[in-house]
Amino acid sequence: MSVRSMTGFAQVRRTIPQGEIVVSLKSVNHRGLDLHFHLPPELDSLENDIRGVVKSGVARGHLQIHVSFNRIIASGAGAVNRPLLDAYMRAFEEASSVYRLDSKPDLNSALRIPGMLANGSDAELDEDVAKTILDVTAEAVVTLNRFREREGAATAEEMRQRCQNTCGLVARMEEIRAGAVSAFLKRLREKLADLLHGAGIDPQRLAQEAALLADRSDIAEELVRLRTHAAHLNEMLAGDGEVGKRLDFLLQEMNRESNTVLSKTGGLGDLGLTLTDLALAAKSEIDKIREQSLNLE
Repeated sequence: MSVRSMTGFAQVRRTIPQGEIVVSLKSVNHRGLDLHFHLPPELDSLENDIRGVVKSGVARGHLQIHVSFNRIIASGAGAVNRPLLDAYMRAFEEASSVYRLDSKPDLNSALRIPGMLANGSDAELDEDVAKTILDVTAEAVVTLNRFREREGAATAEEMRQRCQNTCGLVARMEEIRAGAVSAFLKRLREKLADLLHGAGIDPQRLAQEAALLADRSDIAEELVRLRTHAAHLNEMLAGDGEVGKRLDFLLQEMNRESNTVLSKTGGLGDLGLTLTDLALAAKSEIDKIREQSLNLE
């Protein structure tokens, strides 16, 4: 099983001697698995079984599940339920008399009352029909997942491209980093020496303090971790199963590293400004990757 999107649609129809079964599934993003059923009353008893079939093939997403069974109308169907119609007419006439209403009953409205026409929909659901409905649901889940896998593959490819862009930005920051820190250290020593001229401070101690401050502005560790996280991200996209939640955690870590880089480059002079621009570009790529990851199962 490859990486899947949480967005998809599937519809499966199957004709059987008793009628036609139609199962439609539509899924969108969701933090967990959220199933919403749209079943006619005669199929309500199958909801738990249909739920089990869907859950066996889908782990995350908000799903709208529509199932219908259109029976073949048997001979004699369509006959009016005379006792029900008579009761309706009496009730209408009584209400008109009591409330002094000058109106007549509408036959079209009466015929739309549930049970007024014998159309066979109230018949008990056959076991073979119930089993077929579950089979069609399982087929719809397979079709839905094929759709979601195609969407997931396209999303994963775009995420890999953005991850590659991020690695390119990290490489440029690595090239600049050493020179930026050295230049910062030199300027820092000179400024400290000017400020503390004649203060009797040990030059060696001064150099140590300057080196310590420069080290705090070094982004080497953050860049290494960004590279490591990027490699892990590619491994996850190449793997199987659910990756959405794990990707979200990993991308939070990458975002944290990029923020740390930005916090350290402010005082590194002109080269620091270049590093800041590169770090902002990397952060933008990471944000876009994370946005795309929210659509993966």
